[in-house]
Amino acid sequence: MGSDTSEASKVPRTERGRRTQRKLLDAAAIEFGDRGFHDASISSITRRAGVALGSFYTYFDSKDAIFRALVLDMSEAVKVAARDAIDDTMSPLTIERAALESFLRFAGEHKEIYRIIDEAEFVDPESYRAHYETIGERIALRLEEGGKAGELRANLGEVEAWALMGMNVFLGLRYAIWSREGDPAADEVARIANSLLAKGIRA
Repeated sequence: MGSDTSEASKVPRTERGRRTQRKLLDAAAIEFGDRGFHDASISSITRRAGVALGSFYTYFDSKDAIFRALVLDMSEAVKVAARDAIDDTMSPLTIERAALESFLRFAGEHKEIYRIIDEAEFVDPESYRAHYETIGERIALRLEEGGKAGELRANLGEVEAWALMGMNVFLGLRYAIWSREGDPAADEVARIANSLLAKGIRA
């Protein structure tokens, strides 16, 4: 599903409008995370947000529309979390370690992200695919830059980027979503994964 022009025209024009839209997106994250797409309702989203039901349609056309917007919003939040955790002074391997640690912390604080992104495969396949393709492209670019700097193997590309992304996704599932007492902290999980990247598994 793609956004139509009526949805595009609903970008808030005031700070108050932006705050209201933010409340609706945050409430939608909880609603979809708790109940799933099909059992969630617009009325429940507006109640959680403390927003009048009629105001919902000022910002979104439908439940599908706010779900699509939420997937994009979560993808952007993951990107921002990684961006804020890294800087140009870090080595390429340190960047991957910091990006993973930031993702683990983000997923731990926003456990609903896994359910929402998984449901997007069926509710909005286009945004589901875009979510992972965009992350894969960012990782591939970081690997390429590390290769050019002579600090990573040359010619690392899409396959390696998607392998790295897959590792990160499942580490998040195990240690952020399915976390249990006694698990290593996010920084330790990231350290162990980073050691695997640096050294491989060969004896």
